Amino acid sequence: MDNRIYADWAATAPLCTEAAAAMAPFQQGGAGNIAVNANANSLHSEGRAAFAAMEAARDEVARTIGARPDELFFTSGATESDNTAVWGIMSAVGAERRKGNPDFVPHLITTSIEHDAIIQPAHALPAYGAQVTFIDPDANGYIDPQKVRDALQPNTVLVSVMLANNEVGTIEPVAEIAQGAHEAGAFMHTDAVQAFGKIPVNVRDLGVDALSVSGHKICGPKGIGALYLKKGTPCVPFLRGGGQESGFRSGTQNVPGMVGFAAAAKAACGTPEAILAEASRQRALRDELYRGLLAHEGVVQSVPCAQGSVDFLPNIANVCVRGLESETMILRFDREGVALSGGSACSSHSLEPSRVLTRIGIPRDLALCSLRISIGRYTTEDDVRGVLAAFDRVVNWG
Repeated sequence: MDNRIYADWAATAPLCTEAAAAMAPFQQGGAGNIAVNANANSLHSEGRAAFAAMEAARDEVARTIGARPDELFFTSGATESDNTAVWGIMSAVGAERRKGNPDFVPHLITTSIEHDAIIQPAHALPAYGAQVTFIDPDANGYIDPQKVRDALQPNTVLVSVMLANNEVGTIEPVAEIAQGAHEAGAFMHTDAVQAFGKIPVNVRDLGVDALSVSGHKICGPKGIGALYLKKGTPCVPFLRGGGQESGFRSGTQNVPGMVGFAAAAKAACGTPEAILAEASRQRALRDELYRGLLAHEGVVQSVPCAQGSVDFLPNIANVCVRGLESETMILRFDREGVALSGGSACSSHSLEPSRVLTRIGIPRDLALCSLRISIGRYTTEDDVRGVLAAFDRVVNWG
């Protein structure tokens, strides 16, 4: 297994040494570790020590996205953060508006290429009396801000557009979309899960009211994420109970996860310059992947990501291989010692083509033949060469 190549970083990233080291004291047994494993809400010394670790983690994660610590709430991951933003803001504003207008129908605008953590809540909202508009992308996966502006209505409560697509890597014009939403009196949320740690992410520059991030996408632990809520943004708590996270997210806090998340965020997002330097390194590897893949007859880029393009994430290459279905290729790659995917890991067991690819205009038969190769912090030039060598064998199998 040591010789295997991991090329599925967009699904999840390996735990980095910084996060592992930060979490180690919280994971070792014995009476001497009671303090770091204590409930962060307890008043005794052990509880206060855990609370201090939690708040230090909050400060660090907030710093990496340009937020205030009291605007950052820890969650169990991106799915909870996304669901909370959609349900919470729509419910809070809808309830307030109905006080003066019992017939008020809250309206959500989102896109047809969002992660399922946004798509599924959006599809569920009409059953609860809301209205939803889905904006389609162009062939690049790009969401036109003017299309969003044209869809805005007097009853639009929330606009939710991802910062970067998790399958094809398109970076969306979130700041421009947010400006239009605010001019119409709506709030703006962005799912920044794939973008965080790959490009600079700053909530003030983006102008958003809510933003979701996740630990395991940046070499932190699984089961921890965060939701940024700009001060004053109305949002009904999604989980109710003991009133943790300032009453916003009940449940005993995952202090070890928070500490690991913060360490990973510091390592991935130490400075904007460090993020840009690593992005440049990964972009060169992405471009090499595309050059090698497109040298094969029958291989088609899913989006027209040119060499050196900064309009797409630096770590994702997505292609379709005529005549070879995704599942077949993934299993062949696995036997060759390479782990990659055919699209979003959350839908990898689906027999349907990628929703993202069909929405950007790729025919169904071709979309069933997609590969997503995603790289990260530990990916080397040798890894890329290994992927391309394995691809030669995969397409010439048998």
